[in-house]
Amino acid sequence: MNKSRLEAFSDGVLAIIITIMVLEIKIPHGTNLTAIIPLLPIALSYLFSFIYVGIYWNNHHHLFHIVKEVNGAILWGNLHLLFWISLLPFATGWIDENHFASLPVAFYGFILLMCGASWKLLTIIIIKHEGPNSRLKDAYKSDYKTYLSIALYISGIAVAWFYPIISIFFYVLIAVIWFIPDRRIENKLKEH
Repeated sequence: MNKSRLEAFSDGVLAIIITIMVLEIKIPHGTNLTAIIPLLPIALSYLFSFIYVGIYWNNHHHLFHIVKEVNGAILWGNLHLLFWISLLPFATGWIDENHFASLPVAFYGFILLMCGASWKLLTIIIIKHEGPNSRLKDAYKSDYKTYLSIALYISGIAVAWFYPIISIFFYVLIAVIWFIPDRRIENKLKEH
């Protein structure tokens, strides 16, 4: 099957997720800068979640450049990924409302963990579909970034019960790791 509908649908869902997140930011009550101060944590958590959605969109775009065609399993794998990403606005709002308390920070980490795990699952499904000559399999000879990310998510979830701010640091570190799109895919595309 042609992959263009999958890409268009995914782009639309990710755009809606960002829209939902920005609608959660309340308008300040007042006309001076002090009216904005209470909204800074909300704005920062929005920015952080926006960056995460952007990272997934960017890497998704790269991923489907190397994929030739899709099948039903890939469609469902992609929907699984989009499901977990679609929970980011809820998790972001929960953190905002509870000022980065332990349970919301742990839940946010759980959502990020599930996003990472569903990303890994999607790549496994794609590689299985493409068979032994999979360009993605060749590009992903070592998938250290994904495994490191999953380990840091689990650590962040565990630490959130005692030091939520350290969990946030782990989540930021993972975002930094993935901020640059996967060069393994770009390098594989240049070879062909």
